[in-house]
Order: sequence, then structure tokens, then C-alpha cells
Amino acid sequence: MKVFVTGASGFIGSAVVKELISAGHQVIGLARTDSSAKTISDADADVLMGSLEDLDILKQGASQADGVIHTAFIHDFTQYAKANEADTAAINAMGEALMGTSKPLVVTAGILGLPSINGIITEDSAAQNSPRSSEATAMALAEKGVNASVVRLPPSVHDKGDKGFVPFIIQQARKNGVSAYPGEGNNRWPAVHRLDAAKVFQLAVEKGAKGALYNVIGDRGIEVKRIAELIGTKLNLPVASLVGEEAREHFEWMVGFIGFDSPATSFKTQERLGWKPTHIGLLEDMQQNYF
Repeated sequence: MKVFVTGASGFIGSAVVKELISAGHQVIGLARTDSSAKTISDADADVLMGSLEDLDILKQGASQADGVIHTAFIHDFTQYAKANEADTAAINAMGEALMGTSKPLVVTAGILGLPSINGIITEDSAAQNSPRSSEATAMALAEKGVNASVVRLPPSVHDKGDKGFVPFIIQQARKNGVSAYPGEGNNRWPAVHRLDAAKVFQLAVEKGAKGALYNVIGDRGIEVKRIAELIGTKLNLPVASLVGEEAREHFEWMVGFIGFDSPATSFKTQERLGWKPTHIGLLEDMQQNYF
């Protein structure tokens, strides 16, 4: 199978490329820069030069492939609405190229902030008024006949080289001299190891169902206070609860995300795809690789 992967040189995408090639697939990776192209080429994948805004290039990549995995996102949280618009346009462009075929389109979305069912986010939790439109866009394409499915990632996809939420929390602790958590800190974040997540993308493009929602969960819900306490121990810093303006100043752009309580499970995903998380959890990974 020939798979077109956006974000192929990124933290998650590069692991997906490796997983696909290990499973015997060919990969075409989208590259925005020469350094990204080299990373993709070094992984034994073909390179297609272009960015998420190059809709004709995205259509070309999708048309040349037997399936598409979309992991790219413009991670500028100071211009989130603009990044979301680009993501929506990119998904629709690739979906347009796949219309009328049975080729799979696997789209990345997030767990954080989804509505819970009996206190837990499951595969049956539907995205409502989410600031990120990727899931809704993919589901709209599925209703039009595109073989689209969604892989939902937790706020922490962790491994060596992580540049996401947890490294930012550590950076803010160092910068401000305190390891902070919001309010009581008992809100929970799910997490998954990057290599476990990559396996789900591979399985989803191989045998995913049209309109399916896949939750990629290792740790079902770690209290944010426990993350802060580990950071405080590792950096020898005080640990403190912050609220209001103090929390906004400490967490900056992340203040809108840090307070979510989003425990989640992946039972249906495990059953449907024959997948189980096997790698270490977030707190152990932080102990080993984040400081």
C-alpha cells in the first residue's frame, strides 16, 4: 500500500512513517523544508515538497496514494484560529481528491475537551463546539462518501523529543521558579506513548472503518497536580496552586488547556483494531527522558 503522510517529519508523523515502512508499505511524505525532506528521505520514504497551504500539492499526494494519513498541524497556538482554518482546508482538499474511491483518509484530532459519558470520554463522545475542526471536517467527508476516519490523540503524546504541552509546562516551571497546577489540580489528562499512537495510525489506514472514531489512550487520566509534583521534585522547585490572573501569567497561551478534566478510554479502539498500548506511561517517561 502506498500511503501519503502529512507531517511526515514531525514528532508523531515520523513515528507513523517508520511504522508504515516496517509493515511493508510505501510512504510519500509531505515536506515543507529541505531539512524535513532529508528526514523523510532518510526514513526510506519518498518526498513531496509543499506545505499545508498548498492545496493542489495535497490533492496530488492524495491522488498518487492508496491512502492518506494526516498528522500535520500548524502548532502556532497564538494564532489558533488561523491554524485551524488551514487544517480544515487541507482535510477538505485531500478528501476531494479521494471522493468516489474507497481509499482511506485518516485524520488526527484531539481528546481534550470532548464531552464525557458517565464521567469518561469514550469513542461515543462526539465533538461539539471544539476549537479544532478536524474531527467535524472528517466526519462531514465521511457522510459524503469519503472513507474517512479519525484518530483522537490525548494532550500528551510522549517520548524523547517531545515538544508539546508537557515540555512547555516544564519550561514555565524553570522560567517562573515554581511548578504550578491550576486550582486543586485534580483535573485529569490522558496520555499515550508516541510509538503506541503510531501503531494506531498504521492499523487505521489498513483496516479502519468509514466514519470511525479511534481513541488512542495509554494513561486514562493523570491528575495535573501529579505532573506538577514530579516536575517540582526533578527541578527542586516549590509546587503551587495558581488561579485567575496568576494562572494566566504562568501558563500563558496554555491556560485554556491546562484546566480540562478529560479522562478517557480506548476500549472500542482496542477491540476494533486489535491494538493495545505496550510502552511506558507518561510519568515514567518524564522521569527517564524529560529532564
